Amino acid sequence: MKKILVTGATGFIGNPLCKALIKSGRSVYGAVRSISSSLIKSEVEYISVGDISLKTNWKDILAGIDCVIHCAGRAHNMNKNQDFDLYNPINKEGTRNLAEQAAEAGVKRFIFLSSIKVNGESTNNEFEKINSNSQIKNIFTHTDIPNPMDPYSISKFEAESALWKISAKTNLDIIVVRLPLVYGKNVKGNLDRLIKIIKLGIPLPLGKIQNQRSLIGIDNLVDFVIHCIEHPNAPGKTFLISDDEDLSTSDLIKLISLSMGRNTYLFPAPIYLLKIIAKIFRKQTDYDRLIGSLKIDNSYAKKILGWKPRVNTKEGMKRIFEDS
Repeated sequence: MKKILVTGATGFIGNPLCKALIKSGRSVYGAVRSISSSLIKSEVEYISVGDISLKTNWKDILAGIDCVIHCAGRAHNMNKNQDFDLYNPINKEGTRNLAEQAAEAGVKRFIFLSSIKVNGESTNNEFEKINSNSQIKNIFTHTDIPNPMDPYSISKFEAESALWKISAKTNLDIIVVRLPLVYGKNVKGNLDRLIKIIKLGIPLPLGKIQNQRSLIGIDNLVDFVIHCIEHPNAPGKTFLISDDEDLSTSDLIKLISLSMGRNTYLFPAPIYLLKIIAKIFRKQTDYDRLIGSLKIDNSYAKKILGWKPRVNTKEGMKRIFEDS
């Protein structure tokens, strides 16, 4: 497949994805909200589409496109009131509209970047007992029954559902990729906030946290998506991907500090005390992220596509702080 349309083409994921696709010899068309002067000389052909919604007209843009990689969407924001009206127009209706028009235009493949939050908020029950003599670790898999719990994750799940319905009655191949926390250069959101806190150099009361969270580096994510463009076994699948190196919050902070060439002092504070402080300051969601576990089983993606993460987490984290 030679002609690729990437939505959210200048975003945290879309930008490095477009660069990698250009290097692979493909023609890349990038859908963006608006075109700035800095984009004019790019090898990517950027197209202004405004805010993606149910009303976006993709007809001319999709002509001749082989594959759509849908990165654009309303990101999860813990600091704003959670409202379905905030996420549905872009994440659900905008995705459905794009896929319907892609099918009509004869696009062969549609890759949708979804969220692991479709599976649920956490895997906090460290072990699930099978019987009195054995137990397995609690971990999200591709066969889990979806359990989205907030407007953002529900909008992503409903977008997935709409895509499968479209695929069932058209020739459009659908691939869904549910992402955990994605890290890399110019990262935003929670990880950016954590990096800024670490840069302050203040002691952090997180030394006793022994949770486990899966991450995916931007280089591994881009590599996986490119695998999905051509692979004959990818269509019709939902994939969960990660670096294969789960980290506790404490280990993550140490790794970020090491990558920055800084020292961070972690001291052990009682977990119950952290929980009380979080309630007092109404930071329960932040507490859940710091303390809770979210583990992903990516063995299905590796088996079906013959893929494995190419960059280890230590190297991937180091690249965040390297000069471009």
